Amino acid sequence: MWSWVLHRITGVAIYFFLLVHILDTSLVRLSPEAYNAVIGTYKTPIMGLGELALVIAIGYHALNGLRIILIDFWSVGTRYQKLMWYIVLILWVILIAGFAPRQLMHVFGS
Repeated sequence: MWSWVLHRITGVAIYFFLLVHILDTSLVRLSPEAYNAVIGTYKTPIMGLGELALVIAIGYHALNGLRIILIDFWSVGTRYQKLMWYIVLILWVILIAGFAPRQLMHVFGS
């Protein structure tokens, strides 16, 4: 159940990020000054933590999506779905452990 809940939450979060990304990128055609102002707000520590949260969400959503594909299309996928979820969690933690320290140094280091 938790994999389902987390998959839906991360999917909605990624959707809203993409919506905001499209809107802020479209500002460049309307007003380059407004675009530069919006991009300037993205260089704050809060947004740096938001980028970390985005990578965490995308990482989980992608890995769990692959697990769902295996469950749907592999003949014994349902038998190994719990094991595959643990594998997703392990790979996700490794992914985040590789990215988070560098991102946090970037956000708070300079």
